[in-house]
Order: sequence, then C-alpha cells, then structure tokens
Amino acid sequence: MSKIEQIWYNGGIGMIPLLPLSWLFHCLIMVRRWLYQHGWLTVNHFSAPLIVVGNITVGGVGKTPFVIWLANFLRTKGYTPGIVSRGYGGDASAWPQAVMADSNPALVGDEAVLLAQRCDCPVVVSPNRSDAVRMLLNDFDCDIVIADDGLQHYAMGRDIEIVIIDGQRRFGNGQLLPAGPLREPVMRLKNVDLCLVNGESLTANEYRMTLGRHSLYNLQNPEQRDELSALKGKKIHAIAGIGHPDKFFNLLKDVGIEVIAHPFPDHHAYSVDDLNFADDKIVVMTEKDAVKCASFAKPEYWVLAIEMMPEKEAEERLSALLITNISHINS
Repeated sequence: MSKIEQIWYNGGIGMIPLLPLSWLFHCLIMVRRWLYQHGWLTVNHFSAPLIVVGNITVGGVGKTPFVIWLANFLRTKGYTPGIVSRGYGGDASAWPQAVMADSNPALVGDEAVLLAQRCDCPVVVSPNRSDAVRMLLNDFDCDIVIADDGLQHYAMGRDIEIVIIDGQRRFGNGQLLPAGPLREPVMRLKNVDLCLVNGESLTANEYRMTLGRHSLYNLQNPEQRDELSALKGKKIHAIAGIGHPDKFFNLLKDVGIEVIAHPFPDHHAYSVDDLNFADDKIVVMTEKDAVKCASFAKPEYWVLAIEMMPEKEAEERLSALLITNISHINS
C-alpha cells in the first residue's frame, strides 16, 4: 500500500495538509454537475438506452467482472448489448477504437481487451465516452449500451446508474481527493439506481455481490484447466496489476495456497523480466494481467478466471429498472 493509500484507508494526520485541496475539488465537482443538470453544459443522448457502471472511489472495486455478468444478464432479457469504456492504459493514435479479442492492450487498454474476450459483444473505447457510444451504435448491432466506468462522465446521458462499492475498504477516510479516495461525495449514492457491494459490510439500500465460480486455465494452453483447490498447500508466485492487489492475493491464501506476492501498479505494462523469478514455481495472475502476458506465456503461467454474482434481490431490482427506466425507450 502506497503512502497516500495509507492516509486514505488508515487515517492519520497526514491528510490534514491536503484538506484545502479536497474542499476546492468538492466545489469544482458540485459546480460541474450543476452546470450539466441545468443545461449550461451539453448532455449527449443516444438512440439506445445506456447503463453506466461506476464507482465513487479511486481504485479497483470489481466493475469489470460485474460488466461481464451484466452483458450476459441483458442477453437473457432479450437485449443485444454493446460496451463502451475509456480504454485506460491504451496509447492509440486515434479514437474511438473498436476492440477485438485479439486487439493489442497497449493500444486499447487491458480491461477493454478482457471485455472483448469474455462478453461476446462489441466493445468500443475512447477517452470521450460519447464518441465511443456513437461509434458503437453506428457500426454494430446493439440495442442497449453498457458504459464501463463512466459515472462521472456527465456529458454521456444515461438511463440507469449502477455503483460498485468495495465492501472491505468502503469509502476510506470519507474525504474527497486528494485527502481521501473519493471521486464524489458519499451523498452522490442517494441519486444512483443500484448500489452493489463487492463483499460484506452492507448498509441500507445496498445489495451484495459475491464471488461465483472460479477456476484456473493455463495461459499458454487455455484448454488446460484446473480447480483453484489443486494448488492448496503449494508455494506459488502470484502477480496482480490491479487496483486492489491484496484482494487477489488473499483469495489465493484463503484456499490454503502459500503465496509469494508480486503487486504491480494498476494497468501495468508487463515485460518478460517482470516475471523472471529464477525458479520453476507456478505463476498465477488475474485475467486483466493475462491479456498483457499472453505474448510471452510459459507453461507454468496460470490465470484465475472469476465470476461475480449479485444476489437475487439485486437481479430483481435490476429487472425492475429495465422496465421502469428503459422499456419505454424501445416501445
């Protein structure tokens, strides 16, 4: 955990010098949202309904696994979804970009490639989310759009807002950036349609999202699969370039695996040297890491594929939202 994260999640006097900047940030985001709400800044609307999945804190909370689940869920309801995202970490020379399962993550971002691989639906990325939505609807056959991480992108109109909350870290010290981890005040949650908590620690009007099925596959030979429990009692290397790597490492430890942890920055661009551990122990990584390590995969590289499952009541709430917020658009 970095020094700033220690301030955010463990408290202490270190946040005090940063509080004036947080108060200024609070004023700026409130004015910005007011300008969008009252028509001084343009909100773009689209020919298909849009569901935004986001969070109000910095760092990983489990949005990508939920978006994968949501795309499948919408198909069961008769929709043909498409996904837009920022393409964070991508260095393409022009935007927007359509993302395929074999796209280069260095150009379009690791999460976008993972979504293209797992969701079996079109994915378009751009720093300007509205441009991504337009390309998605113009070039692909979609009747509903999922925006992965666009809660604060108010220029993009939306019909349903879903927020994912880290059940372990919650909102840290409760302060806005830079004194705390919040992108927006906690009171923003009163205006969203659905709050899902990744883990425990539920409060009123929140629904639980828990780990569903999870299994290992070999990065060099994806047809080779095994259960995570097969590694119980073994000593392995584990790498994670995600927003909250300790969550991944703890998941492995909870199964009884002896973990040599190698945390990397979120969206880290891996090289062969990063995984040169000078032994033949198994290396386990997240799916997001795997899309960047596939080009130099070795037989000992394994990927943990996980699924996130909202509780039944959350599914029912989402089904109701599809009727009240969206059905009239397609009628």
